Amino acid sequence: MPNWRAGGNELTNSELKHMQTLLPEWVETSRQQALHGKVASYIPELAKSPKDALGIHIVGAEGQVASAGDCGISFTMQSISKVFTLILALMDNGEEAVFAKVGMEPTGDSFNSMLKLELVQPGIPFNPLINAGAIAISSLIAGSSREEKSARVLDFFRNLSGNITLDYDNEVYLSEAKTANLNRSMAYFLKDKQVLQGEVEEVLDVYFRHCSISVTCADLARMALVMAHNGTDPVTGTELIPRRYVQIAKTFMITCGMYNASGEFAIQVGLPAKSGVSGGILAIVPGRYGIGVVGPSLHRKGNSIAGVHLLETLSRTFDLSLF
Repeated sequence: MPNWRAGGNELTNSELKHMQTLLPEWVETSRQQALHGKVASYIPELAKSPKDALGIHIVGAEGQVASAGDCGISFTMQSISKVFTLILALMDNGEEAVFAKVGMEPTGDSFNSMLKLELVQPGIPFNPLINAGAIAISSLIAGSSREEKSARVLDFFRNLSGNITLDYDNEVYLSEAKTANLNRSMAYFLKDKQVLQGEVEEVLDVYFRHCSISVTCADLARMALVMAHNGTDPVTGTELIPRRYVQIAKTFMITCGMYNASGEFAIQVGLPAKSGVSGGILAIVPGRYGIGVVGPSLHRKGNSIAGVHLLETLSRTFDLSLF
């Protein structure tokens, strides 16, 4: 096996070409794992997702790509969006203000649990990637109204993805808003504890909207590529995120990004990643690649079962793990 860790654009191009030859077969092998999972149904619109879909898109620093499977289908970002709203909140407020409202530790609980909000002092969400934490972060996005805040989030995501046509999936947004009783409970609790800034329903509207932004694997891969290069889009040379905030976000992705399977994912794949219940996974190979995956069939901890299997195969074959 060649030493894929060596640098240089020539080797990167060679590696991506090699990936392209292998990915179609790997996708079909991993797709079989979808039979063992379930599509998310607690948001009714997500229940319509194709259970056996699986796609991957990988992009390099010069825009070189390798892709396979159903990578052209659209899906909503869901919890993947939390990485980027955290970054935007940090850019708007700075570290001290943000981490006065959310902690920096994994919870060991489900992503939508509110158990430790009351049991563990100081009563703030453990981290910004669980629902309670992301709702608190949504309240920190700068803007004079929910419309302005949401517009800033969407513009930020468009810049990161290089896709000015990114928009909300209105049906998923309405479905989320209609069925979000548990998220409302968390938000009102946070408001009572003076963690949440602003009116609860306005904050939740911002949260529901950024979770319902529709993307493809290519969009996720391009956003991941910016993260892989410490906040600078290597294709355009434009700095979009301060390096320090990328460092913070990548650390959260390693420790909390794959729900309660984050430790297992770190061992088996070894890359900073964030999943969403739509079946999306954004993964980063620092200094090299951005990766976007979609596979709506989820395992019991909420991650794409086929997508994780595919990333394990990719990481092991090309020795991509950071560890």
